[in-house]
Amino acid sequence: KEILEKYHDLFTLQWEGVIGNIRVPSQAEWEQLLTNCSAFLFYGMERFISHILLNRLVAMNIPKCRLMILLDLVRSKQSYQRITNSDIYKSCLHIALERPTETAMLLSLTGVHSIIANQWYTTLQENAERLEILSENLLSIGRTTGQTVHILRK
Repeated sequence: KEILEKYHDLFTLQWEGVIGNIRVPSQAEWEQLLTNCSAFLFYGMERFISHILLNRLVAMNIPKCRLMILLDLVRSKQSYQRITNSDIYKSCLHIALERPTETAMLLSLTGVHSIIANQWYTTLQENAERLEILSENLLSIGRTTGQTVHILRK
């Protein structure tokens, strides 16, 4: 919410989505947000792909999405329990497709142009810091995604 308020005058007037932990988006909401966006930000727990139906994602066409930022791979006791319970019903191949590199490949095949994503598990605080750096460099300063990722790597 702080970042939305801080960058409100730049681009956030056009942003739509689900904020906070009030409710979990439905599959239809995920699909609508993904197919109608020019940029997509996921800031949440566990693996991004674990929140949507994989078979529906791979059938999607998302060519309008120029940038997808996945600040995921954060783990808590509750999220770990949720993911463990849902993984019981998935094949080993399905779980493998939810890994960061495979997720990026699948999203690229659906038409997403650029993907910025975590490669390993992290903390909420570290993702908050990444989101601040991304927002400042992409929205305020106007750096390219490549320049911004290079800054993040430092």
